[in-house]
Amino acid sequence: MDEQSALWERVAQGTPIPRLYGVLDLMAVEGRGLDLFDVAKAWRDAGVKLVQYRDKLSPSMVMIAHAVRLAEIFRGTDTLLVLNDSPAMARDAGLCAAHLGQTDGTVEAARRAVPYIGVSTNTERQIRTADGAACTYIAIGPVFETRTKVDAKSAVGLAGVRSARALTKKPLVAIGGIKLENAASVLEAGADSVAVISALLEGGNPVTQARAFLRIVE
Repeated sequence: MDEQSALWERVAQGTPIPRLYGVLDLMAVEGRGLDLFDVAKAWRDAGVKLVQYRDKLSPSMVMIAHAVRLAEIFRGTDTLLVLNDSPAMARDAGLCAAHLGQTDGTVEAARRAVPYIGVSTNTERQIRTADGAACTYIAIGPVFETRTKVDAKSAVGLAGVRSARALTKKPLVAIGGIKLENAASVLEAGADSVAVISALLEGGNPVTQARAFLRIVE
């Protein structure tokens, strides 16, 4: 079992998922004049233990090459890595975890490519379906209104996080509009982890911002 598989298997067996989930979104990173790999190194140095590479811009071969390079950056650490949308590309990049949206196919099909799967949900029905599947964690959101995703669903609020918590015992990741000032309230509502995109890039200093989040959530 390789390094990443061993880390993910611990989560699958009940080790708490890291409480800060950094989403390394290429559009958000480059939109702020930052470099994808510099931000990854900053998060590594700050101690972020769960990172998703999310890329809606690049061709598949570029995404795979980027994922391989990101894996090298985090090699030797205990940071969990996830590729958004494509289990097949995650496999080809040597990763063992992928994150699915509601239109990205089933967990069962995804697990033929990689063994560890996260699933985005927005409704009670979606949560129940994900809970019954062999996914590794469930994401609920957006919690608050967000502009990061142009196709974002309606915000579920803290009440939606509480409802999701009551519907599943799987690790629960909350995403959408989460900032320094509201992250603690999301965890108090029942989330095991908060996924953050834009707020981790504010101020132009990813190390400082990541450490500020880590102080709050840990």
